[in-house]
Amino acid sequence: MGRVTDLAAFSSLLTDEGRGLLADLRHYDPAQELAVASRLRRDHPAELVSAALGQARLRQRAVAKFGADDAYRMFFTPNGVEQSTRASVARHRAASFARLGVRRVADLCCGIGGDAVALARAGIAVLAVDRDPLTAAVARANVEALGIADLVEVRCADVTEVDTSAYDAVFVDPARRGGRGRIFDPEAYSPPLSWAVDAARRAPHAALKVAPGIPHEVVPPEAEAEWISDGGDVKEAVLWFGTAPGSVRATLLPSGAALATSAPLPAPPVRGVGRYLYEPDGAVIRAHLVAEVAARLDGGLVDETIAYVTADELRPTPYAAAYEITDELPFNLKRLKALLREREVGTLTVKKRGSAVEPEEVRRRVKPKGPHAATVFLTRVAGAPTMLVGRPAAAPAERG
Repeated sequence: MGRVTDLAAFSSLLTDEGRGLLADLRHYDPAQELAVASRLRRDHPAELVSAALGQARLRQRAVAKFGADDAYRMFFTPNGVEQSTRASVARHRAASFARLGVRRVADLCCGIGGDAVALARAGIAVLAVDRDPLTAAVARANVEALGIADLVEVRCADVTEVDTSAYDAVFVDPARRGGRGRIFDPEAYSPPLSWAVDAARRAPHAALKVAPGIPHEVVPPEAEAEWISDGGDVKEAVLWFGTAPGSVRATLLPSGAALATSAPLPAPPVRGVGRYLYEPDGAVIRAHLVAEVAARLDGGLVDETIAYVTADELRPTPYAAAYEITDELPFNLKRLKALLREREVGTLTVKKRGSAVEPEEVRRRVKPKGPHAATVFLTRVAGAPTMLVGRPAAAPAERG
């Protein structure tokens, strides 16, 4: 009954009155919601006002993923905002499909249509399928609102019953959240990863969106595994079929830099801390490509279990952030506090890897004060708890 009610409320937003309300609410302040609701209910049904306010809040949240131009034209559900693909990532995937020559994609578990939108904008015809009537209705409204309904057919159906034989590729985005939150077991996805893999094997090309924490050992041998970060944050992993079997790739957005291999290097050697410390991008770490980055930097690891690379030279790389290390200390917050006081450090960035100490606890204990800035790494060096103090390294001048 609840979903029927939700669908009726959503449908009211598609009327001229509902669209007018949403346009008026574009810049409303949620902190003033009670006053706004009281004013609007003088001229509009209470149910419509409630639905419009809820949608206005979702649109404001969606700006971070979709950008203001699209977010304020689109429609959302709470799960749709939370689980939909970030627009930059969806565009990257759509471009990958286009480079493969794909012209027709079956988008299974399409949600509110974020990936379908990106695919259509890349000139690809899409069958977008979701079994939830409300979600399918939102996806249909979105492709219409964005002017791409001629390229996207939205169907409310069980994806396991859809015939995809007429399509060049399938894209499957299984639900990875349940009643108790995030799901970590790929076989507990809805539909399970094994079903998605079978569907992928039947298509010329396929992409399966999975959680970035997926264990490498469950990746099918015929798949290429891609980990994607955007602005330094790891967003997702994708299993590609019909591309480069057995290879792994880290893709960094927005630059598009990609590091890939089908024959991973052995673990780098552990060595003493050099002048520079490199923090690999999260996608590089998830893809198990830290050794490839270390080789490019002629560097080694500070500890065999820690993904920090150290080197004596500063070399430009898109795959890691570089820091110049000024001090290496055994873990001791009193010594750190004294050092920061001596250096007049008031802006302190705390990073950690392999340490149980929380950054906020460090800042509270050392009480940084002064005009200068520093970065401290709480980590292990050759097994010993260590503090590395430094600052972001300036990019080396280009050689003429």
